[in-house]
Amino acid sequence: MRRHTRLASLLLVLVSSLFASRTASAQVIELSGVWAPLMHEDAVERVAGPEVGDYLGLPINDNMRLRGDTWEASLLTLPEHQCKPHPSTYGFRGVGNLRIWNDIDDATQRLIKINTQIQWMEQKREIWMDGRAHPPEYAAHTWQGFSTGEYQGGQLVVNTDHLKAGWIRRNGLALTDQATMQDRFIRHGDTLTHVYIIWDANYLTEPLIKTNGFRLTNDVAVQPYPCESVIEVVRERGTVPNYLIGKNPYLHEFADRFKLPYEAMRGGAETALPEYARKIAAEKNPGSR
Repeated sequence: MRRHTRLASLLLVLVSSLFASRTASAQVIELSGVWAPLMHEDAVERVAGPEVGDYLGLPINDNMRLRGDTWEASLLTLPEHQCKPHPSTYGFRGVGNLRIWNDIDDATQRLIKINTQIQWMEQKREIWMDGRAHPPEYAAHTWQGFSTGEYQGGQLVVNTDHLKAGWIRRNGLALTDQATMQDRFIRHGDTLTHVYIIWDANYLTEPLIKTNGFRLTNDVAVQPYPCESVIEVVRERGTVPNYLIGKNPYLHEFADRFKLPYEAMRGGAETALPEYARKIAAEKNPGSR
C-alpha cells in the first residue's frame, strides 16, 4: 500500500510539473523579426515634432514645466547632442524600424535575453530573461538602462532602471536619472502593441502611460545609421542654447494658433481627463452649466 502511495505521489508530481511547464510555455510570445512603426497614434508629435510649450495631457509638475520652458531647439546643434540616441523611455515612439531577436543558451536551450534595435541612431537594448538581479545603485546609467523581462499572461513585461537623464517629449520635457520604466509587449498576429509606464518623482506627479503600434514586416531590412558630429553653428566656446526663466517668446504660439486656453497647454495630470475639457468649456461659457 505504501509503495502504491509513493508511486501515486510521484505521478502527481510529474503531471503537475508537466502542466506547469505547458502553462509557462503557453505564455511565451515570439517577438523575433523586423517591425515597422505605425505612426497614426500621436503622429504629429512623433514625426514633425511637438509644438514649443505644448504639455497638454501630461502629468508633469512645476519642475518639469520650468525645464521645458527654458529649452531651446538649437541645443541639438551642439556636437555633443547631435548623435545622441533616443533613450528607451522615448525610443519606441520615434521613427525607424524595430528589430527583435533572441539569445539562446546552446547547452540548455534557455532564453537568456531578448535584444531590440531601433534603426534611428542604432538604439540597442538588452532585456535579460534569465532571472538575474538588477545592478546596485552606483552602477553606470545608460541611454537604454538595465532591463529584465518575464512573460505574464501572454505579454512580455520589462522593468528598466539605471537610465541616463532622458526625455518624454521632444520639446524640452525631460526625465532625471532616477526615472524607472515598465513596458509591455503584446502581440496580436502581425501587430505589436507596446505600452510605456514611466515613473519619475522629480518631474511626474503620477505615472506617464503611452502606447505605440508596430506591424511585422520582415521584408524590410534595418539599415546601419552611422553618425558623425560636426560644427553646425559657430558659437563662443561653452555656449549652451537656452532661454532664461520667463524669457521664452514662443510659449503662447501653440495656444494662440488653435485658440486654446493657455493654462490647458501647461499640462498636469488633470488635463488628460474629459472632465477638464468640460471644466474649461464651462469657464468660457458660464451660461452653459
